[in-house]
Amino acid sequence: MVLPMRSGAACGHSVLSSTVLQDKLGTKDAHTYAAPFFRHDSTERKAVALRVVGLTKRYGTTAAVGGLNFEIREGEIFGLLGPNGAGKTTTIAMLATQRQPSGGDAMLFGHSACKEPYLVRRMIGLAPQEVSLYPALTAAENLRFFGRIYGVKGAELGGRIHELLALVGLEAHRDDHVSIFSGGMKRRLNLAVSLVHRPKLILLDEPTAGVDPQSREQILKIIGGLRDNGNAILYTTHYMEEAERLCDRLGILNEGKLVAVGSLDALLSGLEFAEIIEVRGLPAGIDLAPMQALGGVSRVERGEGVVRLYVKRATDFLWPLQKIIGRQNVHLKIAPLSLENLFLHMTGRELRD
Repeated sequence: MVLPMRSGAACGHSVLSSTVLQDKLGTKDAHTYAAPFFRHDSTERKAVALRVVGLTKRYGTTAAVGGLNFEIREGEIFGLLGPNGAGKTTTIAMLATQRQPSGGDAMLFGHSACKEPYLVRRMIGLAPQEVSLYPALTAAENLRFFGRIYGVKGAELGGRIHELLALVGLEAHRDDHVSIFSGGMKRRLNLAVSLVHRPKLILLDEPTAGVDPQSREQILKIIGGLRDNGNAILYTTHYMEEAERLCDRLGILNEGKLVAVGSLDALLSGLEFAEIIEVRGLPAGIDLAPMQALGGVSRVERGEGVVRLYVKRATDFLWPLQKIIGRQNVHLKIAPLSLENLFLHMTGRELRD
């Protein structure tokens, strides 16, 4: 989770946030028993925390990441979504100064990740997808170990340990060895370790992967509270509902390039279609040309026994579609636009592919 500091790379002293984390868990919806959406005011007027310019990573002639450009502001969760192999992990590794870019740079409050990696690293908290804890140590000992790596000491570190264990709901387990923790408890401690030095930018790579619903809900609440406290957060997930719920803006990554960046509302409103008609069970050779000739059909997709029609208004196409289908035994579904639809449209793949 935390790499030892590299000597000779620092330029000046690290400026660490003094904001005290608060557990803004909020209340649950009376009908769904789910935490409320963490939507809040536009972040456009807030200061830019991270500016990524032309960030590139090549391995030989292969560009794993090709010229990324985006910003993350203070008090904003930026969701980075992409199918497996899209370049998300490589991007996070470069932002965390674990890998040297082949081109471009990332500026954290004006400090270059390429030229000042030691300084930038001290301003970043990373919670990787693979839990990085020492199972033979207790929860408190893990926090103490990583805190010392970042130069947090003495009474400050003791107070920080107490604060973070309370934040992630593990204060009753501070002296228990991590080896006996459940997956959800490890994930929560993994998140706490990334916060021990009060980072200004938090990189969260699949922070809820493989956890139980209760732990997932608690982790999402914590992340929403961190954002409300002014932290800049980059968030990757395979769960569409999490991205829709948490993220102020989204970047969709495909084959190493950003194919879309913006708020969910802005991205959806920019499309030429508003609804999707999905038909399962049509014969492979059925002719859909009459549908496309009607106008208002932006796109037709076929694959694995499914036909998707991207249209402006689904009701305009039900009768023409009935004529084509005839007596075929098919399953038809009409869906409004969603992040999942957008993702499929932009990448041609499901997020979990």
